[in-house]
Amino acid sequence: MLHRLNNELIKHKELIIAFSGGVDSAFLASVALKLKEVKVTGILLDTPLMKRSEKESALRVAEEIGLNLVVIAFNPAHIEGINTNSRERCYICKKAMIDKIKEYIAEKGLTDVAIADGLNYSDIGEYRPGIRASNENSLIHPLVDAEFKKEDIRRISRAMGYTFADKPSSPCLATRFPYDTLITIKNLRMVEEAEDCLNGLGLEDCRVRLHKNIARIEAEPEYINLIIEKREEIVERFKEIGFIYVCLDLQGYRTGSMEEEVNIQ
Repeated sequence: MLHRLNNELIKHKELIIAFSGGVDSAFLASVALKLKEVKVTGILLDTPLMKRSEKESALRVAEEIGLNLVVIAFNPAHIEGINTNSRERCYICKKAMIDKIKEYIAEKGLTDVAIADGLNYSDIGEYRPGIRASNENSLIHPLVDAEFKKEDIRRISRAMGYTFADKPSSPCLATRFPYDTLITIKNLRMVEEAEDCLNGLGLEDCRVRLHKNIARIEAEPEYINLIIEKREEIVERFKEIGFIYVCLDLQGYRTGSMEEEVNIQ
């Protein structure tokens, strides 16, 4: 499999990787960096939609694999469709992010450079409007072309001894809000602080969804007893953050739960 991925990567003399520090983009960058034929740069867009802990993690991962990482400030909060969390938010945001990367390329006078993302074969078929923006702007998807699935990426990363091999996915904070809801910096930070609180108590891969003044906690079923045990501490901290009501979703953690209301309609 790696041979096939290498063949995809060496088609390009210079590669800019849209880097988040997640397992997909980190694995892609680590493989590309081993190829003498390819010059590799990672670009991390520092946005309020990204948790501060995720930025710090991305910086550590870049150092671990020896990636030249360029960090560019990017605030999409003023962009129509993103700030209102429209159904097209992901597409609009991805397009704006790509434009930001292209600005960097133009400023540096780079030519014959390809932009790659960490999209993998397991992502194909899921509802991901951002893929459309990537394809419209000619981004390349080496992991898709080499048919790398998520489990392949984790397995090989684990074998290589990388610390990020089992890193949980961490989609942007906008996914914690219902569609057609105004997203503010204040609300983003509330969600981030609430999830940091849960992570600090030992809950992994959990989400705090914001419904007006209600915090809806999604966590794996095995964490329910821990949440009940820590109930008073969680409620107290969430109230300090600014939530009025604190609820536990008995369906547990699931990706794309904000799509459920849309699907019913």
